[in-house]
Amino acid sequence: MRRLLTLMTLSVLFTALSTNLFAQGIQQDVQSAMASAIRTAEDKARDQYRKPDEVLAFFGLEDDMRVIEIWPFGGWYTKILGPVLRDNGMLYTTQPDLGSYSDALEPTLQLPDMDRVVKLDYNSRARTSDRDMWIGPGGDWSIEPVDMVLTFQNYHNMNYDDRMALNETIYNALKPGGIYGIVDHTRRHNEPGARFNGRRVDPVLAIKEIQDSGFIFEDYSDLLYMPDDQLTLEVGLPEVSGKSDRFVLKFRKPE
Repeated sequence: MRRLLTLMTLSVLFTALSTNLFAQGIQQDVQSAMASAIRTAEDKARDQYRKPDEVLAFFGLEDDMRVIEIWPFGGWYTKILGPVLRDNGMLYTTQPDLGSYSDALEPTLQLPDMDRVVKLDYNSRARTSDRDMWIGPGGDWSIEPVDMVLTFQNYHNMNYDDRMALNETIYNALKPGGIYGIVDHTRRHNEPGARFNGRRVDPVLAIKEIQDSGFIFEDYSDLLYMPDDQLTLEVGLPEVSGKSDRFVLKFRKPE
C-alpha cells in the first residue's frame, strides 16, 4: 500500500511538473513573438496590462494547435498568435465585413511571419441597431474541428441572441475536448445596464450563457485583475482605457 501511495504521489508530481514546464515553454514562445519587430511600440506598451504570455499559457495554447481568433480587428493578438502557430499549427481569423472593420486586419496580415494565417468568412446579420450592427452567429466555417477558439474583448459587443448564436457556432467549430477562451471587461454582478458599463460584461452571466451553450466551465484567472478599476467608468475613458479590470475564462467542449 505504501509503495502504491508513493507511486501515485510521484505520478501527481510528475504531471504537475510537466504542466508547469509546458506553460513555461509556451510562455517563452509567446514572449519571443512579443519581442518581434512586427509589433509597434504601442502594441508592446499594452503588454503589461494584457499579459498575453500568461493568458495564453493559462488557456493551454500549444504551438501545434489549430486556433480560431474571433474578431481580431487590428490584430493585436494576431501578431502574437500568427508567429507562434506558423510552423507547427494553424491560425484562422474571422471578422465581420462591415465598413472600416472590413480591412482593419489586412495590414497585419501583410507583415512577416503572418503569411499562413487563414481568413474565414463571417456571415453577419443585417444591421438591426447601432448596438449589434455587425455581430451575427458567424456561420459554418466548413473546416475540420479546431483545438481552440479565442476572443478578446468582444463578448460585450453582442446582445443575448447573438451571444448564444455565436457560442453555438464556436461549439460546433471545436473538436471534443477543445478549448474556448474569453477575455472581456468586467461589470459588477447583476448591475443593470447603463452607458458607463455598456462595454463591460458580468462574468457570472457569461459563465451561465456559455455553460447553457453546452460548454464545461473549466477555470478562471485573476491575471488581469485591476484593483484601481472601480468598474464605474466607461472603458474608453482615459482614466481606465487599457487598464480596465478584465475577466479571463476558460471553457471546454465535452469529450
